[in-house]
Order: sequence, then C-alpha cells, then structure tokens
Amino acid sequence: MKPVAQKWSMNLNWKYGTFGVLGTLILSGLAMKPTSISIARSPKAMPGNEAQISQATADARSQQRQEQTRQIRPENYDLNQFPVANLHEKHWRNILWTTAVVEPQDSFVVEAIDQILGLMTRSGLSNGQMRTVDAATKVATQLYLRYPDTYGKFEQRFLQAIEGSRDPEWVAVSLSALVRGGMPLAQVQSLIERVKGRFPGWNKNVHLYTTIREVAELTDPGEMPPLGDLLKWEVAPRQLHLYVLCRPNRDVLCQAMLKDRDGQFVRHGDGKLWSTPLLLRSIHNLNWNFVRGQTPQGIFRIEGIVPQPDDLFFRAYGRFSLVKLFVPFEPGAKQFLPGKSGPFQGDLKDYQNLLPPSWRNHWAIQQSFWAGKAGRSEFRIHGTGEAPDFFSNKGNNPASFSWNPTIGCLSALELYNENGQLVDAHMPRILEALRMVGGNNFAGYMIVAEVPGASEQPISLQEVETALLRKAETTSASSQVKSTSKPKAINQPKSAQVEPPAQPTPEPATTTLDLKPILDQNSSKEAGKSVPISHQPSAPETTLKPENIPLPTRNPDELEAGESIPPLPIAY
Repeated sequence: MKPVAQKWSMNLNWKYGTFGVLGTLILSGLAMKPTSISIARSPKAMPGNEAQISQATADARSQQRQEQTRQIRPENYDLNQFPVANLHEKHWRNILWTTAVVEPQDSFVVEAIDQILGLMTRSGLSNGQMRTVDAATKVATQLYLRYPDTYGKFEQRFLQAIEGSRDPEWVAVSLSALVRGGMPLAQVQSLIERVKGRFPGWNKNVHLYTTIREVAELTDPGEMPPLGDLLKWEVAPRQLHLYVLCRPNRDVLCQAMLKDRDGQFVRHGDGKLWSTPLLLRSIHNLNWNFVRGQTPQGIFRIEGIVPQPDDLFFRAYGRFSLVKLFVPFEPGAKQFLPGKSGPFQGDLKDYQNLLPPSWRNHWAIQQSFWAGKAGRSEFRIHGTGEAPDFFSNKGNNPASFSWNPTIGCLSALELYNENGQLVDAHMPRILEALRMVGGNNFAGYMIVAEVPGASEQPISLQEVETALLRKAETTSASSQVKSTSKPKAINQPKSAQVEPPAQPTPEPATTTLDLKPILDQNSSKEAGKSVPISHQPSAPETTLKPENIPLPTRNPDELEAGESIPPLPIAY
C-alpha cells in the first residue's frame, strides 16, 4: 500500500499509488472457481442479501474484462504517439495497470516496457516521468518472473540499472528481480559488490540495505525461533492480537487467529481455534520492501475501521468496512508504542522490544519496521467486489483461486453469483470477532509471520496448537510475565490499569465465541471505549546495524505545477 491521501477525495501520489483510473478500483476481487467471469450458475444468496449489486453481475464483469483486454493494442504501447512525459502519465498509468491485470505476451508490449525501463539510467527526469518509470519497474518485475521466456530481455535493463542508475530504489528493485529470477549466487555477489562500490552509503538507504540483507538471508536463512514464543507473547497487555501465519509461498492462503484482551485465543464452542483464511500476495510478486510488494511480516497496529463509503469503491473493497492497520513511522496511528501517543517514531531497538526475546534478532519479523521506513503505508484487511478470474496471474494454487491478489493488503473472501448477489463473505465475521473482543473502537496488534512447511498447504490449526503447548520464555512486553487475573466475560469492560507482575501461572480458561455474521458493517453503533496501552520497560540492549537509516528523501510523487491525479481509494 502506498502513502496515498487519507481522505477519499484527495489526490493520489503516483509512485505509491496505482496505475489506472478503472484499474485502481479493482485490485482485489474474488470468485468461486477458475471457470468464467460469470462465476457459478447462480448459487443461492446469503439470507438477507438477495438484492442485486449491478457491478457484480456476470454481464458487468464480462464487460469489464473485455474493456481491459481491448486495451492491449499496438497503438496504446506506441512510444512515438505516447512518449513518457507528464502529458501522457495518465495514459501509461492505465496501460501499465491493464498490463498487470491481463499479462499479455505480445511483442509490442515487451518492446514498450523495455524502452521505458531504459529510462532508469537517464538523469533529469520530471516527477511525472519518474512515476511512470517507477510503475514500469513493478509491472516488469511481475512479467519477468512469471514469463521469463517472453520477458527475459528485461534482465539486461535490470543489469544496466545496477550499473548506471543514480536512483537507489531502481537499483534495488532491479537487483531483487534478478535474484528472485534465479540468477546464480556468484553473479549476484558480484553485482552486490558493484552496488556497494557505486553507493558507499548503501547501508543507510533503506531499499539497498534491505535488498542486500535479503540476499544474505537467502544464502544463510537461519532457523525460525519457536513459534510458541511468538504466539504466547503480548506486545502490550489489554490489547487484542491478530496473528496471521503464512507459508513462504504467498500463493498459499494464510491463516488468521485472534487473541482477546485477556491474552486468550478465541475459540468456538467446541474448543476449536477461531480462524479465517486470508491471501497476502502482491499481484506484482514484488518483495515486501517495495511499495506495491508483498505484505511484510512483523508487527502492525490495528486501530478500528475505514467504512466502505459507496458503490464507487465496491470493486476494490466489496461491501464491508476495512480494518485499518499501521506500520512503524506511518502517520495517523493514535498509539503505536505502548505508553506513547501517536505513530511509531522510535528506532529498531524500540521495535525489537515489542517482540519476545527469542524473536528480536530474527530478520524476517522486522520487515514491517523497514517497510515503514521505506514509505509503505495504508495497509488494510478488506474484501472485494471483483471476480477472481478478472486477474490473469491465477492458477498457481487452485485452493486460493477465490482470493484475489492485492498490492500489499490482506485479502478476505467475498463471493457473488452471476446475478450479483452475495453468496459468501468473510469480512463480516472478521469484523464481528474484532468487535466482540475489542469493542466497537477495537485496537490492538496484528503480527504476520511466515512458518516454513509444506509449500502448497496452509498452516494447520494443529500446528498452532502444538506450538502453544511449548512453554514460552515470557508472555508480555510490558510485564515479562503472565497476569494472574481471571479472564472476564467478552463484553465486560476492561480495566485501563496495568496489573502488577506475578509469577507465571497456567493458562486461564479460554474465551469461547459464538460468532454470527453481521452484514451491516457500516451501521452506526455506540462507540465502545478503547483500552489504553500500558507503558513497557526497556528490554536488554541488542546490536543490529544499521539502526539509524533515515526515511527516504527521494519523493517523485510530488505533483508538478498544473498536474493533477484523479481521486482514488486509500488502499488496495
């Protein structure tokens, strides 16, 4: 997600935004199976949802897909007719987004994007030109990794950027694409040395540092710390915790589980863990440290919802409200660090102190910290009104076909039949669970972590239960021990005071919820009281370098005089 305006009507910053006026509104949609745009043969609507949504009908979805495919014509990729200039920025935003959706393999598409990539080594580009080139690097990465035989010539452009581009982010994204494309390690190491030589301050640039560090992790990944330590830990007491556990292969669905404000995992009446599947895959297959890339691992702050306002954003987000998330350094958070109001403004040590001791030096769990430094923002959990077969880059994992890719958000299931009627949706139960454990103004933390395992199978609840049986080192960032207080009823007010430390005790009784879907997510309700976060003491010092990487200074998103970008939604 991208630092776009927080108001629906404000302008989009191009680099962190999306490519097309129509395309930007449709980045995550879902359907039922890989058949046709019309989806299924009219499965029954959910009770109370018989009303038709015109944008979700089979005819509307077929027409929309046809509109996209009709844009794949040689004249639309003609750089003589549409040179990369501020005047044609809107054109290339649309065409590049269409290219990402359709994934054509025509030679005129290859040639046009190849020529745009050639601008990475040119100096003196305007802001509009930089935004177009920046968008092209994202789509080029997607196509290069998916269709290496067709788009293999992009390798030379990536090599040229590493050798001659003055922009460290373009150098980093080029290096990342080559590494993920399977370049031999010896050649990668040579390129890294060249990058370090060209950029003596590479370890103070967030994109170069994280990309080179990622390569080091690939060669020597190390062992993941005990999962039980992470699951039993509390970032802060009296806060809900949403755990999203993924496989390294993001085509595989992730599994989300919820802990209430007493630190107990939410379970169904039969004792089974409450859980819901989510997809955390970027359409561009970009690494997490780039805007529009994969959802990073690590800690996110949860603070309430963003209402889905009207039909204009239905295809992007579906019918239901979005869960609002914040990464470190992102403006707008009311309280990220325990005991400190406002956004996270600390250093790496402050972030590490939010983690259990065994996880503090684990590189992968720091991703949200570095993603925030890289300028990523506006992450959301949301549904979608778009058909799953709208996007061409499906089929790698049939089990996740009904979940559409995003550009960093967490995608929840939302299905419509050919008559435009809702037949299934997961956002209502997600929102209801969060409200039941955290009140209407729920707040807490989301922790995303990748767990190695069977590459084509999501993490099982049995794996989670097994991890929970392992004794954790400690259980809270604030007290370092588990409170002895008895869990209260789920709707009982929580005390805002920190309970005194006590000796560790066995887990108290588990909270059980009988969750029923509530489909009117935007109805006006009496606001519940959010629970303040208590202060945490500092943890033992750890040494990780560099700790003082500044926020990015390059900002090609500032519009030049006279430029305007149409208003777009806040997250995708």
